[in-house]
Amino acid sequence: MQGWIEGFQESIDFIERNLTDELDIEVIAAKAALSPFYYQRIFGALCGVTVGEYIRARRMTLAAQELSRKDMKVIDVAVKYGYDSPDSFTKAFQKFHGITPSQARESGASLRSFAPLHIKITMEGGTMLDYRIVEKAPFTIVGVKRPFNSETSYQEIPKFWDEWLAQGEDRSIKGTFGVCLDMRGKDFDYWIADLYFPWEDIPEGCETRVIPGSYWAQFPCKMSNLQDVNTKIWSEWLPALQGYKLMGEYDIEVYLPPEEGSEEMSVYIWVPLKKD
Repeated sequence: MQGWIEGFQESIDFIERNLTDELDIEVIAAKAALSPFYYQRIFGALCGVTVGEYIRARRMTLAAQELSRKDMKVIDVAVKYGYDSPDSFTKAFQKFHGITPSQARESGASLRSFAPLHIKITMEGGTMLDYRIVEKAPFTIVGVKRPFNSETSYQEIPKFWDEWLAQGEDRSIKGTFGVCLDMRGKDFDYWIADLYFPWEDIPEGCETRVIPGSYWAQFPCKMSNLQDVNTKIWSEWLPALQGYKLMGEYDIEVYLPPEEGSEEMSVYIWVPLKKD
């Protein structure tokens, strides 16, 4: 576990050393020996903010410190921290600090500060997380997909589901799976899908995709605690994992009808693995 955490900390240190340069998520993730897909998932669980939010907060913190010294022009600070114009810099600065860059120069100006992150996992008492590891052959899904950005996906994907479910019982795809696939920097595709069999017709507007065979860690949860379980997977279970490592750039949510005697849908989070 310690080596895994050290690698993740190295990626954060890399961000800190290059805050005035253009930062590429693939390069950052490589410092932690992770794919961009999993890096961004784990970063959010461990740090409570997205990678982009962290970078912006650190840049705004340093920009304010430089402006408060009164020896740099606003345009120079804006360019240094990656903004093309004073207007875009002013809007971002005001959103973060609540005041304009010019006001930040005034004596006694109230500024916000976001300190550099240092990852440290301590055991403060055991928490139970049920899971099982199973091996599955390749299978095919059929469904609809939409591109999302990792910065806004937690807010936008539920809207995608609401839009799809609003079609009622006549919708062609019932929504057994929610699948994150094909990470492209900060962008990825999210599928609402069902299991596909080759003798079936592909509904209009839908596509198919083969999910490779692998080992899967399967975590049972409910809709009411899905986010909590998801956070524990990346922040507690993964750092302690032995004998396996992450595979691919995808994971799957499985939504099943309520079990007998329950009114709440059964949900599983599947994470693909390979033997270490």
